[in-house]
Order: sequence, then structure tokens, then C-alpha cells
Amino acid sequence: MSADGALGIRRLDAGAPGFDTALAALLAWDLSEDDAVNRVAREVIDAVRARGDAALLEYTARFDRWQPADGAALVLGPAEFAAAWQGLPVAERAALEQAAARIETYHRRQLAADWEYTDEDGSRLGQRVSPLDRVGLYVPGGQAAYPSTVLMTAIPARVAGVGELVMVVPTPDGRRNDLVLAAAHAAGIDRAFAIGGAQAIAALAFGTATVPRVDKIVGPGGAYVAAAKRLVYGTVGIDVIAGPSEVLIVADGTAPADWMALDLFSQAEHDAAAQAILVAPDPAYLDAVEAAMARLLAERPRAATIQASLAGRGALIRVRDLAEAVHLVNRIAPEHLELAVADPDALLPGIRHAGAIFVGAHSPEVIGDYVAGPSHVLPTFGTARFSSPLGVYDFQKRSSVIRLSPAGAERLGRIAATLAHGEGLEAHARAAEARVRGIDHNRPDR
Repeated sequence: MSADGALGIRRLDAGAPGFDTALAALLAWDLSEDDAVNRVAREVIDAVRARGDAALLEYTARFDRWQPADGAALVLGPAEFAAAWQGLPVAERAALEQAAARIETYHRRQLAADWEYTDEDGSRLGQRVSPLDRVGLYVPGGQAAYPSTVLMTAIPARVAGVGELVMVVPTPDGRRNDLVLAAAHAAGIDRAFAIGGAQAIAALAFGTATVPRVDKIVGPGGAYVAAAKRLVYGTVGIDVIAGPSEVLIVADGTAPADWMALDLFSQAEHDAAAQAILVAPDPAYLDAVEAAMARLLAERPRAATIQASLAGRGALIRVRDLAEAVHLVNRIAPEHLELAVADPDALLPGIRHAGAIFVGAHSPEVIGDYVAGPSHVLPTFGTARFSSPLGVYDFQKRSSVIRLSPAGAERLGRIAATLAHGEGLEAHARAAEARVRGIDHNRPDR
């Protein structure tokens, strides 16, 4: 079933006995079963909820290896953002501007609007759409800095009209990343705090003397962040429980093998838990991609992380044809899907489950990470079966509006009363019947 080469990456065959078992093992990753992570996240949340800033300062010293003097030392604001922006090289500033503009253009098309219609009785029914008041944006900052995540979370929220954007970002060893702060300037962040991990999630969920309580927390993070988001859900809204990043590439052999190798590397370099999978019908092409990876790996600065990811969770999978590849895509429901085939439009109608679909070999996932336009905050763990990419709709909420006419209240009151009596809810029925003429509300059976 598996013939691992020098890279240690699995070679699987979708038609071979035992494939289902091997695929399940490859995809297995259930954070909810990690009792140790959940226990630590719960302890951190409880401490921050009970002791506020004091707990934040302790955890920052412990996990980020620097000791803030007080809560004020954690605060970052527009002055720091603007200074970082002004200090950027021209090329980096231009890149942030161009990425921000594309992200905003894309997300403006997602704005929902109020609507209303009038029924036959003259009653008016509709929906009001309103933005959230305050949102917390989690930006990872442990193994790498992610200015792109600042743009990808803040800009959809700003387009939605959120009242205040609050960013949290860890600063290991007390070092602030100027590109992240400059991205906060470009994205319109209102204020930020130099905290990360489960303690940042707890602070946003419950508030401290320094950190304001928010209505919703969005953005990717590591295992402790994901566990903390799960634990505070209900106190605040969340986007998704993010897991390790994933890419699934469907290839027919028409794209250069080097391109496919680099696309797999771009996902694997996130961390050892990231998952990079290539699916193709031609075993010779899989050989060519594996050879390209072996040749190119030594040139990568994060080669050790890439190799650990490929050996631990990567795979090259042979399928009988592209139809079987589409079936496998829907089964896996990947975060990122690349269709590196000669006729991707022939496959696209069959794709039901994927966070983001990159159509054609000239659409690598990495461009979606930074500048294509859609947010790169996407469902992982196969949750693309029922979840969607982060967007403007995540920062808007809807209220139903019911304005009944007298005729509508009378007609619908009779129906509602009948149903309420059937449910045994007498007060419900009487409240509906009060709008209906000709009913004696003082009758004991009413």
C-alpha cells in the first residue's frame, strides 16, 4: 500500500485493498480528543477569567518569554501601526496596499442587505442586517508572523461595518513584527494587544481591565487557541475550530512536476502537522513529483519542517481516473483544493466540499494566501462539508422583521391558536386569539 521513498511520504493507491483504512489514518486529527491540550486551555481560561490582567502578564512571561510591567505594556494602537507603516520598505508597503485593495473588492460583493415583502393580507415581512459591535481578531505569531491574516480577517469585518476591530498577536521574546503592525494600519485595526495563546482567547471572551470583551473571535491559531475557542463558544461567537493547514492537489500530469512539488512544500512548511496531498491517475507522474521534491527540498530554508510534514501527514495517491479523484476530494473535503488539470472546468461542477478551489495550474494556493481576494481563513478537518470561508457574512447578523396588518393578524391568529392548542400551550393560543374578532376570550375553554 505504501512505498515510501527518501522523503518518507506515503504512496497510496485508491484501488488497492486497505486503502480506506490507510486514508482514514492519514486524515486522522481530532483535537477534541487531546485531553492534555484541553486541560491546559481550561486552566488558562479559568485563570484569566478570575484574575484578569495579572494572569495575562504571568502567561506572557511564561509562554512568550518577556515580562510586561503592567497591562498597559500589552497595548498597541494606531500610533504604533502608523509608525510601522511609515518604516516599511516601499515594496512591502505597496504589496500590503495591493493585497488590501483586492481583498476589499472581493468582500464588498458579499454584503447582505435588508429586504422586505408584502403578503396578500398587507402584512410586511422582512429581514434587517446589522454588523457586530466589536470583534476580536486572532493573528498567529509563534513560529512565523502573518500580516496576511491581519488583512484576511480585518478587511471583511470592516466591510461588514463592525464597530471596533481588536487584534491580539503574540510577541515571542517581546519582539513586535513591523509588517504585522503595518498590516493593522492598512486594514483599519482600532487597537491591539501583544498577547497570544489560550490566554488571548480568554481575555477577548470575558474581558479584563485592559482587554475589552468582544462579541466574536475569528482567526487561525495553534492547538491551544483552537481548544480555547471551543471552550469559550457560547460566551462569544467564533468562526471555526481551525486545525493544521491542508492542501489537496488533483493533477493530470500536464502541469510541471516542479510546480506541484513547490505547491506541496508551500503547505508543508507551515508546521509538521500541516497536510499536503497530491492525487493523480498516472503513477509515473507521481514518481516525477516525488523526484522533484527530493531534488528541491534541500534548497528550502524550512526543509526540516517540510520533511516532517510530508513524512507525518503527506501522501501521493494514485487514482484510476479524474472522476475517482473528484470522489476523493468530496470525501476529504480539503481546506485548499488545487485543480492542476488541463480542463478544470470539467471537474468543477462535481466538487461539493472544499474550502477554496484553485482552478488550473496557474492558480496556486499560495496566491490565495496573500492577494487573490477571498479570505484565507478556511474550514479544516473536513469541516468544508458544512462550513464556509470567513467572509463579510461572519460579521453581520440578521433580525427577522414581522409587521402584521389587522387582517393578517386575524387570519394568522386563527392558525397560530389551532397549533398552540395542539401543543397544549393555552397562553400562546389566547394571545393569538386576542387578535381574532368574534372569539369570547373569557370562556373557560379559551
